Amino acid sequence: MTQLADRNSATATDHVLGTEPKNLNLFVKAWIDECVAMCRPDKVFWCDGSRAEADALLDQGVRDGVFIRLNPDKLPRSYLHRSNPNDVARSEHLTFICTPSQDSAGPTNNWMETKQAFAKLRELFNRCMQGRTMYVVPFVMGPIGSPLARVGVELTDSLYVAVSMGVMTRMGKIAWEQLGDDDEFTRCLHSLGDVNPDRRYICHFPRENTIWSFGSGYGGNALLGKKCMALRIASYLGRQKEWMAEHMLILGAQAPDGEKTYVTGAFPSSCGKTNFAMLIPPEKYKKEGWKITTVGDDIAWMWVDPSTGRLRAINPEAGYFGVVPGTNEKSNPNAMAIMSHDTIYTNVALLPDGDVWWEGKTKEPPAEAIDWQGQKWTPGFGRKAAHPNSRFTAPMKNNPVLDENADDPAGVPVHGIIFGGRRSKVIPLVYQAFNWVHGVYLGATVGSETTAAATGQVGIVRRDPMAMLPFIGYNIRDYLVHWFRMRKKMTDCPRLFHVNWFRQDEIGKYLWPGYGENMRVLKWIIDRCHGRAYSVEHPIGWMPRVDQFDLEGIDVSADDFEKMQTVTIDDLKSELLSQEELFLKMAGDLPKEILFQRELLIARL
Repeated sequence: MTQLADRNSATATDHVLGTEPKNLNLFVKAWIDECVAMCRPDKVFWCDGSRAEADALLDQGVRDGVFIRLNPDKLPRSYLHRSNPNDVARSEHLTFICTPSQDSAGPTNNWMETKQAFAKLRELFNRCMQGRTMYVVPFVMGPIGSPLARVGVELTDSLYVAVSMGVMTRMGKIAWEQLGDDDEFTRCLHSLGDVNPDRRYICHFPRENTIWSFGSGYGGNALLGKKCMALRIASYLGRQKEWMAEHMLILGAQAPDGEKTYVTGAFPSSCGKTNFAMLIPPEKYKKEGWKITTVGDDIAWMWVDPSTGRLRAINPEAGYFGVVPGTNEKSNPNAMAIMSHDTIYTNVALLPDGDVWWEGKTKEPPAEAIDWQGQKWTPGFGRKAAHPNSRFTAPMKNNPVLDENADDPAGVPVHGIIFGGRRSKVIPLVYQAFNWVHGVYLGATVGSETTAAATGQVGIVRRDPMAMLPFIGYNIRDYLVHWFRMRKKMTDCPRLFHVNWFRQDEIGKYLWPGYGENMRVLKWIIDRCHGRAYSVEHPIGWMPRVDQFDLEGIDVSADDFEKMQTVTIDDLKSELLSQEELFLKMAGDLPKEILFQRELLIARL
């Protein structure tokens, strides 16, 4: 076959970009040969993860029209990519968990029977890469040598995906070294196909450790190391092997005396997750010597250290795939620094001077631009210049506040876990769970209010357990049980908290300033983790005492703070009724611990 000849075109002595490595893992070779025979690419390009290769692929992308090179003086080594207008977000309704029985997938996932799914997708993948190049992308999720590090191999016909995976993962020869002769790697097959939504499927096969994605080039559907492997497949593997894959940030907080505290945080979309991961302390705290560092902004893999009985965490990713609209020097200066060089922008506006722009980047819009669809744009056109879900892809080494242990195979100790949602009423600024089981209940009932832009209705609370609802790779019932079982492995578990930056007063004004001032909330959480801060018992958990909470230097009075923390009995009754959406969806499958916590709350009222 022509494509197999192309794979072996390198000489025995010379290293040539894109050729098959020597001593290739036999399991990998057999699987790739099978995929090549099905997809029939004209060429197979083996990625080695080198800088020379990345430069060559980016140059090729510019020639092919996949990338637009941006102004090298303003954005060095940065590029713009435009996706198909029908392909700009995760396709949750076309994302499936494929298992022999529907119970394995549970009531919150789309399900397809395994054999049926493979048969359906084989028809789509058959000869889909004729006239194209198949890129072989070996990658590692997690720091090299970590007990949780996992190897994947993605086969893709998208140059954008091949280059982006080199940013988002530890990609290349290092993956072959990590894998050795083992058969335990995630098999990821991806094709753009004809980018037709009617022929688009993102299928996960947890038992086979396999992902097949067809018909989409959007990152969440096509960068298969990210949500697909690092959450859906990893959550299943974690349950099997007693660790956790969670949709969580990881940040480090260093106190003036040098004490370092690490917390993780789970927030649904539009709840300030990335801003919190890269929080810049207010001037008062900077002068005192506080420092906040980022381990990860999106995904945490956690396990219990058998020698200490403490929970530890790693960030499996090596880069950021962040939303840009609304990001600016005030809202997130660290993110602006991260994307100032070596970045791939997706679906943002292009300025005449080769710079990029999006809504919220500057106070005043530019006089003219080329919008995300390649059309001429001016402020009076009545449409967005950048897509609302436009993105940046950049390596984590660009982060000026990257934690010194971000790449440590041993991970970092987890002192606290924070759940948060967007709620205008009822839920206070911050409170602490009574214990681990109560904290799991708080996480399981996390909710955020919809906006008019999203649904046409304002204030409808959507439940998103642990901010993981779209990413749990198996039955949510078993997922919640897994959280309870993990507690039994710990001798000293992290403290669990709930926050809400979005509480409003009667006229719709936010009561809390947010952004960097969230450091004050974090400070109370840190003190609670170390047993230092006093609290007040309330039916929903431990509340901060107003005289123990730092309000110095901000326009928030003690009375304002009390308003933010007030939860009435009627509020709680309404909240309990609102949680019925989740309980009804699980149709009698709720773990007994969740039901018990609900009954305890009712009793406390």
